[in-house]
Amino acid sequence: MSLILGIETATEVCSVSLVRGGVVIATRESAGNNEHSQLLTPFISEVISENGFRLNEISAVAVSMGPGSYTGLRIGVSAAKGLCFSLDIPLIAIGTLKALAYRLQTDTRFQSSSGNNILLCPMIDARRMEVYMALYDENLAEINPVEAMVIYEDSFGEETIHNRIIVFGSGAEKCRDLLAHNNKITFLDEVKASASAIALLAENSFLKGDFVDTAYFEPFYLKDFIAAKPNIKGLR
Repeated sequence: MSLILGIETATEVCSVSLVRGGVVIATRESAGNNEHSQLLTPFISEVISENGFRLNEISAVAVSMGPGSYTGLRIGVSAAKGLCFSLDIPLIAIGTLKALAYRLQTDTRFQSSSGNNILLCPMIDARRMEVYMALYDENLAEINPVEAMVIYEDSFGEETIHNRIIVFGSGAEKCRDLLAHNNKITFLDEVKASASAIALLAENSFLKGDFVDTAYFEPFYLKDFIAAKPNIKGLR
């Protein structure tokens, strides 16, 4: 039975999870700002050693591939690659937004409102007025692909003619007031990314042999990284 180590660092959450046979054995996570580089390695060590496993028992490493934070993605993917190279095990890449949608499926608020014609819309804050988003049906089939979008008052007008949409994730709050007039859009708070969703989704990929090339794999940034100019008098 495969033992999958999941890593999620694409958002404000730094999360590590260990999964075997569809069961989450352990998870360590924190939603503090700028903690990924300090917490990721200790979290990996803790979920393995504190549950009686050794590193060489891991079957594969699954990592959140983006979109999301440029720095966060670099940290997570670098750690995942290092483990895969040193242990000679496969690397599995899972879309961050799909994993966030999968996470919602376990939320009791979603289960109580599920039914026909519901679309899931995970959103990640992409800075300024943009969000990273996608649309999935209740079976996680992709309806609209992952993209960076500026949300307007008339966004989702066509999609809500025949569907209800559940919006959630770190980018949802900036859109709430703009979309409040559409009674077919529901916002759910406190749905955060987690390595448990990454690792659980990765189990099926492991069975199918759906791996990425560890040497050449790069995160899905979606947008180019733009370094902010220092706001210091005299520097331009």
